Amino acid sequence: MVEQLTPDICVIGAGSGGLSVAAAAAAFGVPVVLIERDKMGGDCLNYGCVPSKALLAAAKRAHALEAIAGFGLHAGQATIDFAAVHRHVHDTIAAIAPNDSKERFTGLGVQVIEGGARFKDRRTVDVDGRFEVKARRFVVAAGSRAAIPPIPGLDQVPYLTNETIFDLTEGPGHLIIIGAGPIGLELAQAHRRLGARVTVLEAATPLAKDDPECAAIVLDQLALEGVAIRTGVRIARVDGTTGSIRVMLADSEGKQEVIEGTHLLVATGRRANLADLGLEAGGIATGRSGIRVDKRLRTTNRRVYAIGDIVDGGLQFTHVANYHAGLVIRNALFRLPVDATKGVIPWATFTDPELAHVGLREQDARQRHGTVRVLRWPYRENDRAQAERETGGHIKVVTDGRGRILGATIVGAQAGELITTWTLAIARGLRVGALLGVVIPYPTLSEVGKRAAISYYTPSLANPWLRRLISWLRRLG
Repeated sequence: MVEQLTPDICVIGAGSGGLSVAAAAAAFGVPVVLIERDKMGGDCLNYGCVPSKALLAAAKRAHALEAIAGFGLHAGQATIDFAAVHRHVHDTIAAIAPNDSKERFTGLGVQVIEGGARFKDRRTVDVDGRFEVKARRFVVAAGSRAAIPPIPGLDQVPYLTNETIFDLTEGPGHLIIIGAGPIGLELAQAHRRLGARVTVLEAATPLAKDDPECAAIVLDQLALEGVAIRTGVRIARVDGTTGSIRVMLADSEGKQEVIEGTHLLVATGRRANLADLGLEAGGIATGRSGIRVDKRLRTTNRRVYAIGDIVDGGLQFTHVANYHAGLVIRNALFRLPVDATKGVIPWATFTDPELAHVGLREQDARQRHGTVRVLRWPYRENDRAQAERETGGHIKVVTDGRGRILGATIVGAQAGELITTWTLAIARGLRVGALLGVVIPYPTLSEVGKRAAISYYTPSLANPWLRRLISWLRRLG
């Protein structure tokens, strides 16, 4: 017998965005049904942000042993117990999992259903023939998964994605990675520091979304550590078996080169989970990469919102899904106007050094605004960076001719933390002068940003009129 449910809101997908909508709605006393076919917590907790950062943390500790001599300390080379690293990664997932668990959300008043959701019509969702949900509003937060490129032979070999690489209990001998985006390069550096040979293959430009000047610093560091990054390559075919993978590269003249490895990781981006949702029956239109939405995140079925990775043309970050969740709650529950296109979205790549960005890149700012000012300040001129021996990298700030902050990129230690100040500045339309009055604790890396802001006024120091004014004021005693 099919059970009929009539909540106020039905959320499809228990990833970060879906959980945020469900928790917020339940906190306001709104009846909520949450449907998840896989694991609570979604990709971020189980296969993405959490395990990757746990693996990077272990790799950073191993690498740190190589640099301690500069602090007057001595230790032997790190011994890598990859099975113990695997336990650390999964212990981290287990420690966070209760926050996203079915039990917690049931306790909050959310009715959690495990199963596959499919639109039966514009007002009804079926869950595996067991439930029919007729809600006032639906929120599709079904997320994304690894995009698999159409490489000949790939479907015949044992390859890894972000959903399976964290299951390894033995370190790869030679890890070949297809894709030099943030995921590919983070995992490349982590596995290199944990003892693997690593080769990264990229058809286009590594870290293509980021400022090329700053991205080059990350790429140089990875090369220095022994990560081989091949760009502009075309993969003709892949073959092999477990423990032995062969990737054939072909150039424009047809000449081939073979790269052999023990493991193959596919990290060529993400694809929205559109299949099996019955979107056509629900009157929900899709675009090239996901569900089409308006500025309120409503789909072509005005009862249905879409958030996070599944949105057509959207940025696929966990923090974007959470941002979308807040907008949906404001609009669906309180009828407040929202505009998802006005959000200022930062992002960070957690390599070492970290690479973080918000706003416009230099080339985009020049195209849009014409005259711009570019401000830089190096980490090596920061006292805390010197004390920590973290002197690589710099901040790069782009302003218009009047000093309004248009964009910022930070490459260096803790860049992901430091970018928040610049996100707020851009969101509030601030000029660099606003940072001059901010008192920053000494010594901290945050001073790098303030010194960059001060440099905006350096050319004015040579202004002859300003010098005459100072000379005149001096005569007044």
